[in-house]
Formats: sequence, structure tokens, C-alpha cells
Amino acid sequence: MSENRRPTAGKRVGKSRTSKVDGRSGARSKRHQDVENRIRDRKFSGENFSKVNAERKGKEGGEDSTAKKDGGFERRKPFKSKKKFESQASIEKRVEKDGIRLNKFIANAGICSRRDADKHIVAGSVTINGKVVDQMGYRVQPGEEVKFDGTTIQAEKKVYAVLNKPKNFITTKDDTHGRRTVMDLLGGIGKVRVYPVGRLDRNTTGVLMFTNDGEMTKRLTHPTYGVKKMYHVTLDKKLSQSHLEKILEGLNLEDGIINVDSISYVNNAPKTEVGVEISSGKNRIIRRIFESLGYEITKLDRVTFAGLNKKNIARGQWRFLTQEEVNFLKML
Repeated sequence: MSENRRPTAGKRVGKSRTSKVDGRSGARSKRHQDVENRIRDRKFSGENFSKVNAERKGKEGGEDSTAKKDGGFERRKPFKSKKKFESQASIEKRVEKDGIRLNKFIANAGICSRRDADKHIVAGSVTINGKVVDQMGYRVQPGEEVKFDGTTIQAEKKVYAVLNKPKNFITTKDDTHGRRTVMDLLGGIGKVRVYPVGRLDRNTTGVLMFTNDGEMTKRLTHPTYGVKKMYHVTLDKKLSQSHLEKILEGLNLEDGIINVDSISYVNNAPKTEVGVEISSGKNRIIRRIFESLGYEITKLDRVTFAGLNKKNIARGQWRFLTQEEVNFLKML
């Protein structure tokens, strides 16, 4: 090494570098060149550190059994907390004791989603034991009477079902004109209150889902989520190739541009029958698409909805969804 070259910051060779401490050149290095001074410094540092730890432990109360002493210094084992697992029975017991948040209670009753429930709460639409509760975060306790717009509601177990809807049934819970509704077809579902997810008009048949899960209903019907539906359409005359391509390109109706995801002729059937897959949830959208081109739909059947189908379900019959189907819908 050259005499004029400064030592690097890497591994040192030979004697310690000199340094300036309080303006005195070499004061630091000279002290540490003395072996006895270095030993004395280390011993003092260790004793002082142990003393501080002892005082701290005395204040906290007791010796730490996990500590090990090594040359006056104290080493500690890494602290590992035991993970506490809570059983389902314990969770249910805790929920029963602590109550359930009001917006979740309303959603469980099938009224609406939690977000919409918060709006109704602030608007003063909810009463508990006869008193208006307009503060979010309230927890409903067992035995309390909850009313929504004057009607008593209950937090019910989530139920999911699918119906193969026949013709001449109205998709509504009640009908003021005394017509038959889809609710008349749900015999045997129990006392739980469920509601249709979306609508099928009176003459449309096929897949119709029911649930009391307000949040899922909103996801499956809100246009933001783009839930797909497949329809089997039967027309009064053959659909021309040019009109099929025009539908695929997008039609400009009175409420804007309407696009379908796919459209094709049904295999081994006359060209009066086509399959249409669409994400739009606008009212009577399939009928309006073909009516705008001069066609009349003689039969309209919804084959699938959000991945659900009517396989092995006779017309007018229904079944509960499997857990796998429910899990799939929750991921949409």
C-alpha cells in the first residue's frame, strides 16, 4: 500500500486508524491499543447493561425464565405467542352474547345489502324496541324487537334456491291483481322468507334464483358485476345472417347501445331458434333487441343465470343450491 493512500472502509490491516476525538489526534486509538483498557471497558459495559436489566425486571416483577446470561450480557429467546383457535360453538356463543351489528341483521333478514342498510339506518327507517336507532354500529341483542319501516324483521339463516320457472307466473312476492306468483311454487322451502333475484316476465321461462341474502342479490343484479345469462330464443320467423351480425355488433336502442356477449343459431334446429348470452340486466332487453329488428319472440327460456342451470329440475320445480354453487356465487 502506498504511504499517501488513505485506508479503505473495508477490512482493516494492521493497526487501528487514528481518529480525532475532541480535537485530540489519536486519543481513541491509543486507548484501545492497551489490552487492559479494552478488557476493562468491556467488563464495565457488561456490568452496566446487566444492572439496567435487573432494575427493569424488578419493576416488571420477577426474573424472566427465558433469559440466559452470557458474559454479563443477557440474551433472550424469541417470544412466540400461542395461536388461539376458537371453535364454531364458541363463536356462536360470543355472537349471541355480544349481539350482531344492525346493518348485518337487516342484510340477514333479506331486506338489502349492508351498505344500503346503513343508509336506511341513518334515514331513521329502523326502530328497536319502539325507539328509532339512526346510529350505525348498534349491536342488536337477543330478544330485541327490530322493525324496518314498521314491519318486524328477523335475522334468518341464509337460504339459496333455484327454480325452473313456467309460463304465466309473475316474478314478484305479492300481486295486487290476484295473479299467480313464483312464490306459489316454493312449497316446502320452510318459513324462511326468500325473494327472487332479478325478474323474468310472465311469459319467460327458465332459471330463476331465490335467496334472503341481500348482499348477494345486489351483486348478482347490479350492472357493475356483469353477471351473464344465456337465453334460448324462438322467433316468429328465421333470423337473417345480416341481423345476427348486426346484433353482435351492437344495437342502438332508446336507452343506449346494447351489446350481447355472443349469439348463434341453435344446432340442429331451424334458424328461428338462436342462443343469446348477455350481461345486461335492463328490463325486457332480449325482447326489445329482436322487436327493434321486426321480430316477435314466441318463446323465451333462460337456460343459465350466473352459472346456475335447470338441469334435472322439472318445469315448476325447485331445489336448494349446493355449497359449491353458493361458494362460486360469492366469488363473482
